[in-house]
Amino acid sequence: MGTLEGKVAVITGGNSGIGLATAKRFVEEGAYVFITGRRKPELDKAVEYIGKNVTAVPGDLSKLQDIDGIAAAVTTTKGVVDIIVSNAGFTEQAPLDTLTPEHFDKTFNLMARAPVFLVQKLLPLISRGGSIILVSSAMHVMGIPNHTAYAAAKAALRSYARTWAAEFKGRGIRVNTLSPGVTDTPILDSQSEEHRRDEVVRMYLNMIPIGRLAEAVEIANAAVFLGSEQSSYVTGADLMADGGVGQV
Repeated sequence: MGTLEGKVAVITGGNSGIGLATAKRFVEEGAYVFITGRRKPELDKAVEYIGKNVTAVPGDLSKLQDIDGIAAAVTTTKGVVDIIVSNAGFTEQAPLDTLTPEHFDKTFNLMARAPVFLVQKLLPLISRGGSIILVSSAMHVMGIPNHTAYAAAKAALRSYARTWAAEFKGRGIRVNTLSPGVTDTPILDSQSEEHRRDEVVRMYLNMIPIGRLAEAVEIANAAVFLGSEQSSYVTGADLMADGGVGQV
């Protein structure tokens, strides 16, 4: 029997990268997963890759009506949620002197605003206790140039975890952040033009004590821990699965 046997999970950004790896690992551990993403073709590929016990719900989390649609799909199909993994995000660098309101709003709408209303809409379905995992970033404790909006949005998630851990303490709901380090996913590719990827990777490798990038499954394994009873005495915490990059 897997560590998540019989659990129902909602994983945003579950069509690629850390979200997809997490959905795959959750199913391997016995969970049924709902995955979300904006692009249906990628969701279809993700469903095929996961193989079983998965429903894909297209939606743009920056739009409240799409969050309502996700909640409605989960309600109709399962009627209960045990684990929420708020993972959807992107990285878009912008130095402060060129940062635009559009960049700031795009970043905060998806990575700071959407998790609030996602949890709000799904909260009535967490009827038998559960675990909320907010995927932050090691960058929320670091100072890396050109990440004003991104790092701040990820830091907001850390604050939510503390607040909600206290707010939900009588409901059997644990809330934690999971803060990955630099992970080899499509988001990394988006940080640079293709011909500069090696240069970007070398820059990060110089900062990481373990000396390599994380694989998405390594972050997914940490999510399994936070979603399961293995972490039954962990709430309000920040699990830094970061290869040491935010620690030294």
